Amino acid sequence: MAKRTRHSAEFKAKVAIEAAKELNTLAELSSKYKVHPVQISKWKQELLEGAASIFSSQKRLDNRNEELENAYRHIGEITVERDWLKKKLHL
Repeated sequence: MAKRTRHSAEFKAKVAIEAAKELNTLAELSSKYKVHPVQISKWKQELLEGAASIFSSQKRLDNRNEELENAYRHIGEITVERDWLKKKLHL
């Protein structure tokens, strides 16, 4: 029984970019990287579908807003803890 190989994201990207360039056939890439041609096609498709998100400023803005929300939540928790400790120490 064949053992599954887990490939890194960098490896997948490298193979998918080469497949997208279409300088070599899938069979040649498959032989070169020891990956099934169908898998290479899937990685290529994922690359092409996800390429627009790289340039999406909305995604970056959403990530920044999420980070800010987490920071404000953390500040709130710390403030509550501080107030509780102040109250307990002054009793």
